[in-house]
Amino acid sequence: MAPKTEPRLNSMIGEGSIFEGKFYISGSIQIDGRFEGEVRTEDELIVGETGKVKTDIVAKRVVVGGTVIGNIDAEEEVLLLSTGRVLGNIRAPVVNLERGVVVEGEISVNGGQKKDIKSIVEESYMAGPKLEDMLHMEAEIHTLEKEKEDAGIKE
Repeated sequence: MAPKTEPRLNSMIGEGSIFEGKFYISGSIQIDGRFEGEVRTEDELIVGETGKVKTDIVAKRVVVGGTVIGNIDAEEEVLLLSTGRVLGNIRAPVVNLERGVVVEGEISVNGGQKKDIKSIVEESYMAGPKLEDMLHMEAEIHTLEKEKEDAGIKE
């Protein structure tokens, strides 16, 4: 297995800067200013503590220390720092939240599964013993005990 490499931070929107439009990055980006539009990266997107982002985010990894209005879709992981504020849905295999973070929206964690989350949970629930099976087994035991009693068999 190849060692995990640090993301290559090659783009930054600095504190006090404003960017509106489409931004497609090869590598990672850190946003410490204000960004509105569309952003996609094949690596990591970091919203710093002073960052204000209004867009849907698509990235491999996302770190939120500032404010995001929009959905987050991460291929690997989302980290929500204590200073993070998110208004939108989050979807990722792993989501880490620090104490103090504020989020409103749905959070879907699929653990890296390709299957629909609802199907995974329902299949897991159905795999255990069922009440009907337990009641049927109890009725069978009661019937056998009754037959033994009627036949005069003592244990």
